[in-house]
Amino acid sequence: MSRALLACLLAIQTLACCQEVHPVTGRQTAPVMGMGGAPWLVRPEREAEEAPDAALDAIHAAIVIAKGATVADIGAGVGYFTWRLAARIGPQGKVYAVDIQPGMLDQLRKNMAARKLSNYEAVLGAEDDPRLPAGRIDLALLVDVYHEFSQPQKMLRKIRASLAPAGRMVLLEYRKEDPQVPILPAHKMSVAEVKAEIEPEGFKLEKTLENLPRQHILIFRKNTM
Repeated sequence: MSRALLACLLAIQTLACCQEVHPVTGRQTAPVMGMGGAPWLVRPEREAEEAPDAALDAIHAAIVIAKGATVADIGAGVGYFTWRLAARIGPQGKVYAVDIQPGMLDQLRKNMAARKLSNYEAVLGAEDDPRLPAGRIDLALLVDVYHEFSQPQKMLRKIRASLAPAGRMVLLEYRKEDPQVPILPAHKMSVAEVKAEIEPEGFKLEKTLENLPRQHILIFRKNTM
């Protein structure tokens, strides 16, 4: 077991009183990483393991992350993707960086200041509501976080309401189909699970990209039918 993985296991804390079970798939909600795991979010190995810039390049190629866009980084943690998104959309754009832990947002603010990025808003979300403006989000990005939602159906409905008419919700999730991915099973999801849980909440799986070392990229649009 790698030191980084061991540190992650030691840092995981359950914020809810107990694990929830999804009514569609029977999947148990994974425990949420607490502040003790914040260093793991910016570990040097993460670039090789997750290829974050390649992930955003692939998403841009599929749906376009335009300059001046309004985007949301849901489950932003300390801002690992927030600062990348902020740089991509430019000063006329805006990133809503959402997390349910004030400590994560405090560190995110420090990381954004260190990079001299101000085109963002830190949002203290709730377990059932990301607290985003309605109808304005061009891209809602959820990186390794959906599987930790204790109230996924309520969250998905709120995210759907936040999307602009042509907006997209994009999930990155570790591949459950691949036993070689060195992540606890509760923190992995299969494409079939994601599709089964999310489509009933008014979404349509538009595209699945498999160009990352360990994660699926799953692109959803609102289902208007």
